[in-house]
Formats: sequence, structure tokens, C-alpha cells
Amino acid sequence: MKRVITYGTFDLLHYGHINLLRRAKALGDYLIVVISSDEFNWKEKHKKCYFTYEQRKAIVEAVRYVDLVIPETSWTQKRSDMHEYFIDTFVMGDDWKGKFDFLKEEGVDVVYLPRTPEISSSKMKKDLYDADDCDGESKITHDEINTNPEK
Repeated sequence: MKRVITYGTFDLLHYGHINLLRRAKALGDYLIVVISSDEFNWKEKHKKCYFTYEQRKAIVEAVRYVDLVIPETSWTQKRSDMHEYFIDTFVMGDDWKGKFDFLKEEGVDVVYLPRTPEISSSKMKKDLYDADDCDGESKITHDEINTNPEK
């Protein structure tokens, strides 16, 4: 069985994430997704997530390409994960190109997949923030919407 692993935050899951997971799974038989813990995101990556680790884990576990989800708690865990989970292929988006080549020393193939260019969580956040000088609230309530076209 060929085992593939990828890492990420996976907050605000979108079709670019799904593309990455689908292509990663196609490289093997078993896909492990390592999701950054809340503490790791805040202390090491200086990222604030909308969803908690447990919520992001539940969302990613629901994706059909994913076989196992585990937490990422440090930058150094990648080396040990390669051995603990008997990994054959390490996959990341090409925005990380070259950053994880050192894992080849652990006997794994390192693959950088092209990102889906028109989408990212950062772009989504910016677009939503910029839309109509959005204050985060809908300008219309459900009560104001006519769902019966005959009236």
C-alpha cells in the first residue's frame, strides 16, 4: 500500500483544497492529512483560524479522498511522521516548492502540486471583506424573501 501525506491548516475549506486532496490521493492508496493545531497555528504560524482544530478535522474527515487526519503540533514533526506512518510520498502545494526537499533524506518522494490559481482562503477573506462594504451581515432577512413565485 502506497501512503501519501500532506499538511495544512484547511480553514475555510474550498475547491482548491479539494483539488489538492484529490490529486494527492491519486498518488497513492492511503492519504493522511495533517492539520495544524490551534496552538501551532497561533504560536508558530501566527495565523488565526475561523474554525477550531476539531471543527477543521471533522470537515476534512468528511472528504472522500481522506483516510486519516492527525494534528500538526510543530515544524519538526514532519521527519518523525514519515517513519511513524510509513510514508512513501509527501505532498504540498507548489507555493512551498523546495521548502521540504530535506524529507527526501527520510526516503520519501517529495511532490509539489500546482495550486488552484484563482482561489485561496486569503482571497476569500479579502473578497468577503471588500464586498459591498460588508459588515458581515445580510442586508435582507429570511422573512423578507418571497420563496413562493406565485405570490
